Amino acid sequence: MTALSVRQIRFRYLTLYGLRWLPTGLLTPVMILLMQERGLSLSQIGLVATAQGLVVLALELPTGGLADALGRKPVLLAAWAVCLVSLVLFVVADSFWMFFLVWALQGIYRALDSGPLESWYVDATLAADPKAEYERGLGWAGTVIGVAIGAGALLGGGLVALGPVGPLSALALPVLVAIVLQAAALVALTLLLVEHRPAQGAAAVRASVAEAPRMVGQAVGLLRRNRVLLALVAVELFWGFGMITFESLLPVRLAEVVGDADRAAALLGPASSAAWLANAAGAALTPLLLRRLGAAPAAALMRVLQGVTVVGMGLLAGPVGVLIAYLACYTVHGASNPLHMGLLHRQVDGPYRTSVLSLNSMMGQPAGALGAVVLTAVADATSITVAMLVGGVVLAVAAPLYVPAWRAGRRTAAAEPDAGGQRPGDSAAGPGHPGPALDPAGPVDPVQLSVSTPARSD
Repeated sequence: MTALSVRQIRFRYLTLYGLRWLPTGLLTPVMILLMQERGLSLSQIGLVATAQGLVVLALELPTGGLADALGRKPVLLAAWAVCLVSLVLFVVADSFWMFFLVWALQGIYRALDSGPLESWYVDATLAADPKAEYERGLGWAGTVIGVAIGAGALLGGGLVALGPVGPLSALALPVLVAIVLQAAALVALTLLLVEHRPAQGAAAVRASVAEAPRMVGQAVGLLRRNRVLLALVAVELFWGFGMITFESLLPVRLAEVVGDADRAAALLGPASSAAWLANAAGAALTPLLLRRLGAAPAAALMRVLQGVTVVGMGLLAGPVGVLIAYLACYTVHGASNPLHMGLLHRQVDGPYRTSVLSLNSMMGQPAGALGAVVLTAVADATSITVAMLVGGVVLAVAAPLYVPAWRAGRRTAAAEPDAGGQRPGDSAAGPGHPGPALDPAGPVDPVQLSVSTPARSD
């Protein structure tokens, strides 16, 4: 695909990944407050935010298929351009329907952005070196996202402290800086992401749009035929359900132990920034976990540990205990994602990579909605502690779903020693690493993976 080395590909991927998440960090502290400043009530804010979820749910799979058929770069360019437009509108939005449009555009952006960059990195790495261990890069990406969002949130808070600048309110200033950073990211994407596609132009776009449904169908067929892949995607159902505990229920739990909602909110601000740094630290542990345990056993262990940390948030007394469990939860969360995604990539052929990643990502949407309904109902009927215990158990019981990947890795290690006597499953990814990807029509040699076109972190 390109003359870039594995190291150069990894550097470009991590650079683009950091640029992609830095504006998100800037916006995190001010988005809700700015909409309130412009006159929206909390209930209206909840309604406009649903626009993003609905659009993502509708477009996740079609855009994944489009990226597989057309190419990762054009889809990413479209995604980041849509994000830029939405941020410009966000600066000037002053009504319910304008904010609704902003969030709908964010939904289009998230759907288009879900996976192509990561898929490009994996396929480009395999094209440069079929034996390369791309899991390390995925782990470093988890570190990058934590640092980028944490740094962006701190920068956003500092910009708000500067106060209004000209006609811009203090809350709008971080959005203006995010626009500048998003434009810079778009330029960097144009220059750094190198992708050779067999056809270009209007005819190629039309052919790719027509081809997208077939790519989605092939991805679903791959899911039906590959039990390892099916189990990995099923993990997302438990993960999406259980994440409600530390994303939505934690503030209520913290207010409960502190005894004052305002004080809890004041504690949660710096704790959130610390949590993203803990997420980054957890992701940095990925190479060690791969080396010591192997991908599948380590991923299963992280599922259990995350359940334990959520149980800790529900049971520990006092704000210090709850926040320590919260930070531990995000540390485990940071380590889990690279391990899971690395296992997923090992089961996907290049032409369908983005579609499968979109399918994996999409599983979390209904699971998260179900978790929000069920766990809040449990909290109302019993207590926040009981709801967190339920969520923690759900997170932990997903661990056995990694057993098929572990068994596949052991079979590959036992059957296919290389010329030096080393088993493919015994690489730095560990003895639990799954074997070659499976095409819907049959097995595929990983050396022959193509670098065509793919697409989940948000």
